Parts: sequence; structure tokens; C-alpha cells
Amino acid sequence: MSDKPWGGRFDAPTNAFVEAFNASTHVDARMYAEDIAGSRAHATMLEGQGILSAADLKLILDGLNQVESEIEAGEFEFSIALEDVHMNIEKRLTDIIGDAGKRLHTARSRNDQVGTDTRLYLRTRTDDLMIRIKHLQVVLVKLAAEHADTVMPGFTHLQTAQPVTFGHHLLAYVEMFGRDKARFMDAQARMNQCPLGSAALAGTTFPINREQTAQLLGFDAPCANSLDAVSDRDFIMELLAAASICSIHLSRFSEELILWMSAQFGFIDLPDAFCTGSSIMPQKKNPDMPELVRGKAGRIVGALMSILMTMKSLPLAYNKDMQEDKEAIFDAFDNLEGCLRVFGDMLPGLKANKEAMHKAAGSGFSTATDLADALVRAGVPFRDAHEIVGKSVAFCIKESIELHAMTEAASAAIDSRLTLDMVQDLSVETCVAARNHTGGTAPNQVRLQCKLWSEKLAD
Repeated sequence: MSDKPWGGRFDAPTNAFVEAFNASTHVDARMYAEDIAGSRAHATMLEGQGILSAADLKLILDGLNQVESEIEAGEFEFSIALEDVHMNIEKRLTDIIGDAGKRLHTARSRNDQVGTDTRLYLRTRTDDLMIRIKHLQVVLVKLAAEHADTVMPGFTHLQTAQPVTFGHHLLAYVEMFGRDKARFMDAQARMNQCPLGSAALAGTTFPINREQTAQLLGFDAPCANSLDAVSDRDFIMELLAAASICSIHLSRFSEELILWMSAQFGFIDLPDAFCTGSSIMPQKKNPDMPELVRGKAGRIVGALMSILMTMKSLPLAYNKDMQEDKEAIFDAFDNLEGCLRVFGDMLPGLKANKEAMHKAAGSGFSTATDLADALVRAGVPFRDAHEIVGKSVAFCIKESIELHAMTEAASAAIDSRLTLDMVQDLSVETCVAARNHTGGTAPNQVRLQCKLWSEKLAD
């Protein structure tokens, strides 16, 4: 049992299947750099407090450098017998430098070690995700500026509602992804507390300096309570919640791209490099990337549900159940980063069919609300105006015409307050331009928002 850090208590070896089932090396090996960084900081602090000798510190730091080099060169062999990345690195360090390596674990536990490594790793990965989100926002703002005047139908209940500009529609997603980035930043700031020094659950009898360790690793402060420090996985739940919401935004966008690319809509075309064909139908061009992104949202949300259920009944402090946290969030972050990259690379090549969008915007009585507004401006109470326009729409449906095609006789027959000028003034361009206020779809408002976002994203 000498290969086990806890082997002194046991007489019999671990069952072979249990050993594999228990190991997390295949998941947490990716945190090797963070584990080594944590060990460097811990050893430096121990030497500063007189717990380690200067000679031992030099051996440990040199040995950790060698271990890191071996891993990065692909020469390091991780063993499931050593259970996790922490023990694999410690064992190799001890092989290289001897007893000094055995002293490294003084005043710490794998419980505070894994908490520290995971926070360090996710801090960096969260930065990566925010960079991807920002890039996607930049792409969308540029595309929105190009289509500030492109008119398309806006929908509620997937029914034609009112005309909007394509640029305005794209900016809605810029706002969503802005909130996603803010959620990641907020969660990242809250998790930037250092567990190291909490040891197994109660702290340590050695005179450690947790503030120094936290500072060396770039944390804002040490965690204030040792029990909470080793058992807290709120930061994983928060990050997965932020990832889930972001993936849902991507999924909603995907659904629209899929609809818009269909023959029934014909609003857009996506680059060939991001689509696939059919093995049997030669005419097909399938929007597989948006479909795959839409599908991965379920996987990412599933990771959130997994960690919520894992944590819901755990007593303080550390429990082995928590080993399941990393596989869930690593998979979710990997997939979300891939989804963001696909969208950031794909959307610059999107081609909008302006004619199809304009034609659709002018059908389905999308200007009906503007006709009601014209009646209100003429002194008609809104509820009366609503009823007059409703009757006008019913008439047009029977006649298979749009509102602007109504004759003077037809409008007068519906209500004397409905004039031909009101009807003939209806156009999708007029309707869009009239919504000229903060948050409106008017082209100059879209250009203003694009300018504001470009300045914000340039920071």
C-alpha cells in the first residue's frame, strides 16, 4: 500500500475495479499547471514561515519545474493507482527529489488543494469564455451596422407582428451575450477566494500565512471559514448557471438561423464551410452547426442539473461525491467554448436575402398597429382604433389583400374615421422609421446602438 498516500491505515490492496472507479486522473489531469502553481505557492509560504528549509524549497521548486516540463513534453505517465492529478505529481516529485517532496504536503490536504486548483483552472477558463463572448458580440455589432436599414418581420408567437430591422434583431443578441459576460464576471469575482490552508476541514496546527498564499496565486483573499472552503461548490453551480443561460441564448439564435435558412423563409444563407449535405438528397444544404449548438444546450444545462443534484444533500465538509463536479463543468465549458467559436467564425459569412425579408415584412398585416396609432393621433380612443383596424384586417383577409391596398370606399364602410390617407401612408419603411427612440428599431437608433457597443467592446 506504499503507493497510496493514505496506505498506512490499510492492510489489503484496493480492488482493481474500485481503483479505476475511484480514480479521477482522466478528468483532473488537465489541471496539472494549476496544481503545480498551488504547490509552488504553498512551498514558498512554508519556507517563509520556517516550516520548510531553504534547501528543501529549492529542491521542491526545481523538481516541480521538471515535472511540469515532463507533462508538457508528453513524457509523464499518469497512473490511476495514484487516484488523481495531485498524487501523481507529488509521487513524481518525490521520485525526483526524495524526502523534500514528502514534506510538500505539510499543512495542507487534498481537500483544500483540489478546491484551490479548481478555482484557479476555472478562473482562466472563464476568461477564455468571456473573450469568446466578446468576439461574438463584435461580429454581431458589425453585422447589425451593415443591416441597419434591412427590414424584416418581427414575430411574437412566431406570427408576423411588426416590421423591424435585421440590425435591431441582431443587437438583441448582443444585449443577451452582454448579460452572459456580466454573469461570468460576477461569478468569477465571487469565487476568487483561496481555500489553501484550510487543510482537510479544520485548518492546521502549523503557523501558516494564508494571506501570502492567496496573494501569490492571485486570489483576493483566503476563504474565511475552513469548513466552507473545502466543501463550497457554489462557484461551480454559479458558473454552470451562467454557462446554461449563455447556451440557451445560443440555442434560441440557432433556432432562428435554422428557420430563416429554410426554403419556407429564405431569409439567410450560411457559409458552405459551416453546413453539410445529405447522403441521399443531393440538393440539401443543412445548417448542421446551428443544429448542433442547439443540441449542446441540453448537454450544458444537464451539467448544471447534475451538480445541483450532487450537492443538494451533502453534509459538511468534503464528500467524495464532489469528485463528480469537475467532469460536469469541464465538459460544459469545453462545449460552450466550441459553440461560441462556431458562431463567432460562422456569422461573418452570413448572407441576408433582403428582398425575401422585405417581402415577408410587408405581409401578414405587420403594419396594423401603425394604422391604429394613426387613428389615435386623429383623436380616436385606442380601444376603438384597435377594433376598427381589427375589422379592416378581417375585410382584407376575405379580399386577399394587404391593408395598404384598401380602397376609400372600403375604409369608409368600416368606419368613417378611417381615411384613405391613413391606409396609403402604411409602409414597412415608415413603420420602422417611426420607432425612433431609445431601444427602438429605427435605422438611426440601430446605428447609434452599434456605435455605443463598438466603443464599449473596444475597451
